[in-house]
Amino acid sequence: MIGFAEVYIKTNRFKIEGSNYLLMRALKKITGFINKNIIYILVVIIVINGIYLYRLREREKEIVSLTPKYHFFFIGQNAVDPFWKQIKQGVESAARDMNVVVEYNAPRFNNAEEELKYLDIAITSNVDGIITHVSNGIESIERINEAYLRGIPVVTIENDSKTSNRDAFVGTNSFQLGKEAAQLMVNATEGKANIAIIVSSDFELDSLNQNLKINGFLSGIKDYPDMKVLEVHTSRMGMISAEEITQSVLNSHLEINAILTTNAVDTLGAAQLIIDYNKVGEITLVGYGDMENILRYIKMGIIYGTVMSDPYRMGYESLMALMNLKEEKSVSTFIDTDVRVITRNNLYEYEESIDIIE
Repeated sequence: MIGFAEVYIKTNRFKIEGSNYLLMRALKKITGFINKNIIYILVVIIVINGIYLYRLREREKEIVSLTPKYHFFFIGQNAVDPFWKQIKQGVESAARDMNVVVEYNAPRFNNAEEELKYLDIAITSNVDGIITHVSNGIESIERINEAYLRGIPVVTIENDSKTSNRDAFVGTNSFQLGKEAAQLMVNATEGKANIAIIVSSDFELDSLNQNLKINGFLSGIKDYPDMKVLEVHTSRMGMISAEEITQSVLNSHLEINAILTTNAVDTLGAAQLIIDYNKVGEITLVGYGDMENILRYIKMGIIYGTVMSDPYRMGYESLMALMNLKEEKSVSTFIDTDVRVITRNNLYEYEESIDIIE
């Protein structure tokens, strides 16, 4: 037994020593390889480290790029009108493209006092820029001028405040709106019409722009001697007032056969009275806007057509104007977003374009 144990121990010692010998030889070979190729190995290590650091920096850049560049404040006229919803969509689209944050606020329905409160919040918060609808009155001018003194750029949208220190106005030339409405009326009546105009005197609207629309309309029909504006009425209470005025027009002895309205609410009010009095086809109505019922009435032939601004483009361009003010320190004081004309002939294409935006 003892002899066998000694043989077993010696055999295993030989195996261990043999393994150690092989390990030592392998280590020597590896050491020799490293010594001979140390420069190449260092180069590989440096390259790997460089790639790692590059990717790390790129990741840091991505994180930084996700941080918004500016915080802007957008004040709409109301939160329910499809027109202002499309403006909001345009602003948000430009905000995504430019990597900025836009805080949106608007009264649920038209309310000049709420608009002023939102302006106060924006100025107090010292935001990087303001896009705002403005109402008539010295209060709006005072707020815009205060923002100017604090170094906050202000872009007015859809309704201007020319006497303030706003930096730019984004909207449509009201005179051109009137001319396009005149062309619609000419087309609808073949250049022969006794016309009543219903214009809004809503305190939230710019009376100068309303006058420009009327002047544009008169300019558009001046070469048509058989087209005459016989009455100009002022709507003071929205749709109900427009209905009452239309009722008065239809009951008058002036044989009026065409009506022009200059805002969406009055357009709907006039259309409703034309329906109620069974005057569809007898009274030509040219209006303003693209509210759902307005488009439906155009499709039914109750409204011949409407003119309006391009709300999505208006929103997009207003934010781009703020970006130019922040980045380039300059911008055009008036950015014209052109006129949209809607009739039965292009209604399908127009509704498709709205669906794409939404």
